[in-house]
Amino acid sequence: MEDGRHPCQASATHTPSSTDSSPTAVPTASNTSPTETFCRACGVPTGDAVSILSPPPWSESSPPPTYRPIRAPAINAPTNTSAIILAPVPQPLPVPVADRPFRFEVPTKRISSVDDIQRFHSSAAGRHFLGFVAALSHSVRGRKISDLVPPLSPSLSCLLSFLETLTKWIDEIPPQPHGLRYGNPAYRSWHEKLSAESYLLILPILTSDELRPAADELLPYLLDSFGNASRIDYGTGHETNFAAFLYCLARLGLLGEEDYPGLVTRVFVAYLHLMRKLQTVYCLEPAGSHGVWGLDDFHFLPFIFGSAQLIDHKYMKPKSIHNQDILDNFSSEYMYLAGVAFIKTVKKGVFAEHSPMLDDISGVPNWGKVNSGLLKMYKAEVLEKVPIMQHFLFGSLIKWYDTLSYLLL
Repeated sequence: MEDGRHPCQASATHTPSSTDSSPTAVPTASNTSPTETFCRACGVPTGDAVSILSPPPWSESSPPPTYRPIRAPAINAPTNTSAIILAPVPQPLPVPVADRPFRFEVPTKRISSVDDIQRFHSSAAGRHFLGFVAALSHSVRGRKISDLVPPLSPSLSCLLSFLETLTKWIDEIPPQPHGLRYGNPAYRSWHEKLSAESYLLILPILTSDELRPAADELLPYLLDSFGNASRIDYGTGHETNFAAFLYCLARLGLLGEEDYPGLVTRVFVAYLHLMRKLQTVYCLEPAGSHGVWGLDDFHFLPFIFGSAQLIDHKYMKPKSIHNQDILDNFSSEYMYLAGVAFIKTVKKGVFAEHSPMLDDISGVPNWGKVNSGLLKMYKAEVLEKVPIMQHFLFGSLIKWYDTLSYLLL
């Protein structure tokens, strides 16, 4: 804001109606006491509460405490929600098949600033990657997980076999006794086995001599899709790498739009099952978690795909997540409900307190609005965050454009 106020303070004069369920609604001074004048999106005091609750400035006799985080702390407050609301909804786009002859290369990191983020999203690679996620979401509208899908292609069958093998390894490598809340060292053994055998495991997907050299470009995406072995953590950046791996397979022509329903309800569901088992067995630490202001400690895409599944459902509405019977009976069919049910098993206490974002979203009137809002939020909170995207990789299949020529594409 040009006047220097907190973004939410500029909207403090908004007067919500009795049915206003927007997470950005802010009480006004006319209908609440000063101590209740807080932004619901980030908890920052607004109006009179700012002057009442602002602490005195630090002085030489009372300097601020020294704070040296081990690593860059997560920003616990969400991005300016008004910017997300006004942003266009990402639309499905076809994935352009890579031109022959292929020139595969080992992908590298290229993003280090907000300008780099803008360059990526303005490029064909950025637009088509986000369009791929939107297309996957669109492909499962109104579909249950158990619904029939077109016959699985060889690529989908190979991916399912690959994920099944990784899941079995967890049983073969039990957690080690340790006294920490997060980070069982046995996960490093699991990940080491993944690194050693992943090349052989993905070769069945690369069905020709022309495609086998693609392994050098695909493996870095795949190996970073299941968490970080050094930190023993996992987050939305790793999940995005798995989506990038699938996007690269589509760029090679190994996945077509007819595969998308099975890719989501079969392959991605298997990936989600694997990751939740890794998270619980090896106590993976959330990577860059937003705390209570995050949608989920580990995942984002299941809520996008799961909300698409529930669009136009006759009986289940966003507020249905508060009905335990619905969660018990339908979480096996809908990823959104499964995500909420999993959170309730690992977090205790009042749902609105440990998951306020999901609680606020439950007040949205229909699943179509939830889905479009989550697509916009994924772009803003994941794909536009430097701490996440600085680890994203670029090669011949997801290209980085060094010059301003990307603006002309």
